[in-house]
Amino acid sequence: MDTAWLADLQALAETLNFSRAAERRHVTQPAFGRRIRALEEWCGAQLVDRSTHRLKLTAEGEIMLAAASEITDRLDRARRQVEQARAATSAVTFAATHALSFIFFPHWVQSLGQVAATTPMRLLSDSMNECERIMAEGRAQFLLCHYHELSRIRLDEQSYRSLDLSTDRLVPVSAVAPGDGRPLHSLPGTLRKPVPHLAFAETSGMGRILASSLERKMVDLHLATVFTSHLAMALKGLAMEGKGVAWIPESLAAEEIRQGRLALAGAAEWAVDVKIVLIRPRARMADLAEAFWSLAQAGHPAE
Repeated sequence: MDTAWLADLQALAETLNFSRAAERRHVTQPAFGRRIRALEEWCGAQLVDRSTHRLKLTAEGEIMLAAASEITDRLDRARRQVEQARAATSAVTFAATHALSFIFFPHWVQSLGQVAATTPMRLLSDSMNECERIMAEGRAQFLLCHYHELSRIRLDEQSYRSLDLSTDRLVPVSAVAPGDGRPLHSLPGTLRKPVPHLAFAETSGMGRILASSLERKMVDLHLATVFTSHLAMALKGLAMEGKGVAWIPESLAAEEIRQGRLALAGAAEWAVDVKIVLIRPRARMADLAEAFWSLAQAGHPAE
């Protein structure tokens, strides 16, 4: 039996139309029909009821459809496991939030010395939600992210351990007003004149951190969200254009603040202290990943 026939049956069950199913499977309708008949011959039973205007699967077809789903799911899992096993022995894979991928990650790896710098690596940069999913699915050995105690990471704490690498702050920044060097927009704003807010999306780890850490202070803040993104770089760029106030990692804004292209948009009470952490599974990893973990521990001994 050709396993492609199983995907054909799934497409037909979803569309209940030979023409649309054939289009989805990128074959001609006659060829698609022949493949469905070939599957029926292999099963020794009619899988599709063609006697009515609207197609439907027979009882035997429903049984075969359930089996097809199980088989294709198992094959997909096996393929991912093979890819993970190959990647684990050939390179160390990191899932990292966008904000830490640009500046922190390359400098941090360099700080660990020559052995770390020459270790084969893959960097998967994405939103915090997606990074958590990548870790949970075993597609990366390490997760690099910001952490705040009031905003828990969505991974099973019993299955993972972490290493503190550095500290950072999420600070509100704004473009600089022409002439006086003060922020163009500043906190906390008023009911009549709320501050335009360049906000992190819900899928952003920093958005979750800000929501939890500033929750009690929100009554004193008057914000009007004008833009949302999970990319700190996008928020920084719009803040520099004068579009509003954005909370971004101080490490990502330090150079622009020093150059006078950005200004802190509020007092210290509006900043949020965070950690930069490296997370790994508690279970033993491939030798290459374990060797890198030892390098990271040596470079950041526990206090």
